[in-house]
Amino acid sequence: MVGAGTDRTRTDVGGGPAIVLVRPQLAVNIGMCARAMANFGLDDLRLVAPREGWPRTGEYRDVAYAAAAGAAHLLDGARVYATVGEAVADLNFLYASTARERGQVKAVLTPAAAMATTAAATDRRGVLFGPERTGLDNDEVALADEIVTFPANPAYASLNLAQAVLLVGYEWFKSAHGDAPPTPAVVRAVSPPATREMTFAFFEFIEGKLDAAGFFRPIGKKPGMRRNLRNMFHRMAMTQQDVRTLWGAVVRLVEGPRTEVKTRKRNRPAKP
Repeated sequence: MVGAGTDRTRTDVGGGPAIVLVRPQLAVNIGMCARAMANFGLDDLRLVAPREGWPRTGEYRDVAYAAAAGAAHLLDGARVYATVGEAVADLNFLYASTARERGQVKAVLTPAAAMATTAAATDRRGVLFGPERTGLDNDEVALADEIVTFPANPAYASLNLAQAVLLVGYEWFKSAHGDAPPTPAVVRAVSPPATREMTFAFFEFIEGKLDAAGFFRPIGKKPGMRRNLRNMFHRMAMTQQDVRTLWGAVVRLVEGPRTEVKTRKRNRPAKP
């Protein structure tokens, strides 16, 4: 199963920090973490002592892959380790994701700050995420260089595992690739800005219709009302298509419905 935004013809982004799930408990959460990673171009998934083992089989496997929603390649490529130490042995820098500092003297960063540093770094980095129910323990946090914690409601700061991975991935992608909207797959023609000649003609037309309808009353306020009306349209930075559309709309309001619909003639083959 894939989502509506999945397009295999476009370039797939990769890289970012390793995502290390420590003792994950639920197959569905592992699948959802993989999906969150794929959303933001993270491609290194590591599992430490998953509760039901890995790879899952039977119903557990089906649940994980369904939750991954097209990110099956991350589940297939996930590396499994017995201990956190083994999982992070090749990394140069490590973050621990936790809502609590646990009394350890470490820098505490938001995901935005941590991932901005990660995107600019040349060393290999990773982020630890603890099990769903308890989070990381003190000894696991002690392995990290810095702590990542999420700005959240202090009375309810515990995030779902996949949500935490998603937020870290989002901040990394934004820092590494920018947050401009993606380029549209289909390039559409954009109407050029309206010329002064075109807008002045539209103003004269609509003001004439409004004057005939008694809009500019009292008459002493007409100059100010005209200026306000023109400034309103100028703030829209109208395109040529905007002017044509507005002009046509006013015509229909004034003249009422068309009595005859004109359509282009088409050359159609004669019926046998």
